[in-house]
Amino acid sequence: MDFLRNKKGFICDMDGVIYHGNTLLPGVKKFVNWLHDNDKRFLFLTNNSQKSPKELKQKLVRMGLEVDEENFHTAALATASFLKAQGASTAYVIGDAGLTNALYDVGITLNDVDPEFVVIGETENYNFENIKRATALVNQGARLIGTNSDITTPTEHGEIPACKALVAPIEYATNRKAYYVGKPNPLMMRAAMDRFHKVGIHSPDVAMIGDRMDTDIIAAMESGLDPVLVLSGVSTRKSVLRFPYRPRLILEGVGDIADE
Repeated sequence: MDFLRNKKGFICDMDGVIYHGNTLLPGVKKFVNWLHDNDKRFLFLTNNSQKSPKELKQKLVRMGLEVDEENFHTAALATASFLKAQGASTAYVIGDAGLTNALYDVGITLNDVDPEFVVIGETENYNFENIKRATALVNQGARLIGTNSDITTPTEHGEIPACKALVAPIEYATNRKAYYVGKPNPLMMRAAMDRFHKVGIHSPDVAMIGDRMDTDIIAAMESGLDPVLVLSGVSTRKSVLRFPYRPRLILEGVGDIADE
């Protein structure tokens, strides 16, 4: 555990690490206080595209936790940045306000007739009509993008379908594979690390804390960060054994760091 005390920066997943749905996980307040008290830089990095950083800040406030808006980065922002770099101007979107607003902010307008891209993120408004529309548009030549490759996400009511599960019907119906922007894509990780580079913190100085072996831990390893798995979300000690790689440390939750 000593190596964590010496880290200057922390990247933390949110779903399954900081909260389940609208429930703050045990030890999180203690952990965030530890970060502040020890002058650690930190970034909450989420594959969920539903909320903007401002909305995530407000969500944590409702749970009794104050975190500045600048401490969040989302798959929606990463997806918008990617599409802007691709020269996109139009997209058909299945997703919530966090995604559509991120796209608007980089000059991409919504189009359900002849868009350049079909973009899919987490949403409560998923139905057969938008699956049919997305399928038709991809068959007409629109490129298919998923905000992240998570199949499920943990909530206070158990795991629910996440982005890749929503993209799957369109991939099967069109025989096209989506490009997924969020973790473990290096695009997402580089965007996060750019925040630390600006203050002189580099990969060896950063630990990444996540609850998923297939996204968080592999993303950390491939980005040169120290991977720390917490068992408060998706992965378990038993499921870890299915993977050919291991985290550096396994904890019950982030509160364990502050306890030490």
